[in-house]
Amino acid sequence: MSKNWKSRLSIPLISILAGFILGAIIMLCLGYDPIMTYEALFMGAWGDPNSIGETLRQATPLILTGLGFSVATSAGFFNIGGAGQYLVGWLSSIWFVLSFPSLPGFVLIIGSIAAGAIAGGIWSGIAGVLRAYLKTNEVITTIMLNYIALYLSNWIVKSFLANGDADYSQSIPQSASLRSPFLMELTNNSTFHYGLFIAIVIAIIIAFVMKKTTVGYEIRSIGLNSDASKYAGMSTKKVIILAMTLSGLLAGIGGAVDGIGNYQNILVLAGTPAVGFDGLAVALLAYGNPIGIVFASLLFASLKIGGLNIPVVSNTPSEIVDIVIALIIFFVGASYLFEYISKKMKTNKAKGGKA
Repeated sequence: MSKNWKSRLSIPLISILAGFILGAIIMLCLGYDPIMTYEALFMGAWGDPNSIGETLRQATPLILTGLGFSVATSAGFFNIGGAGQYLVGWLSSIWFVLSFPSLPGFVLIIGSIAAGAIAGGIWSGIAGVLRAYLKTNEVITTIMLNYIALYLSNWIVKSFLANGDADYSQSIPQSASLRSPFLMELTNNSTFHYGLFIAIVIAIIIAFVMKKTTVGYEIRSIGLNSDASKYAGMSTKKVIILAMTLSGLLAGIGGAVDGIGNYQNILVLAGTPAVGFDGLAVALLAYGNPIGIVFASLLFASLKIGGLNIPVVSNTPSEIVDIVIALIIFFVGASYLFEYISKKMKTNKAKGGKA
């Protein structure tokens, strides 16, 4: 157990370090100064209260979409639909607030987050039902649902929520916002809001559910061996649908929290939100550990926000951040491959020894 824990911690750290080192080598080859670039990156993410607030705000939806992906992965499924589930959660939360603007602020906040969670859960649950009863590949269905969510959301915004020919809805009332004068003053007028605390509490709850409850045990059992779980009396169809629904519910909360905390409205989008796929990368880096996802989200948020400062103080293009992120994920993915090859070799060696 101790050896496994150390391995799970060392691999992401090595991957991060390798990504930064190889990124520096690429910058040197292209004629850029990696020290100046990384200094600008750090200062842009953590150099002043405003930057810290923006980094923490950026990490919030990543935590929730990452948690959603990790739950599905624990059950043995690859939920690529985080972007669509986040989007329908965002849409539902704003729609709820604009439909009942006269409700008390506390009710509006709870109701909008609940609306986002329900919408995200239903959207992902569709893929879960198709997987459970028709054996449909969840990768294909969730990707398709991403685009359905995008175009459906754009149509609803233009048809029902926008004024005239605008490409955005009305702004929500201040009473429904997760922002506060206290946090704005604390972080020098950043967009940081209380959503981060909600995300951290949910991460702790998911960690408890997955490790200490029957539901979590069944989800992990299905992921490890569905045939053995079925033989043990578990309803694999029920668990598949439950895992996918819970996965989408978390991503939907991410969209809701970002909607009423960051954007304060909803826009017509040209493409699916990147946060869904970034959450996937966060979960992979953290090996699906809910607490690890919080720290991985802070890293990715630092890269995203700090990257905006790079072209301001250096001649390095901000796209170098995307290269570093891609390298980190590459090394994480390579670790999965090496782990698989190692297990395969041990299995073959054991079979040879028995023979």
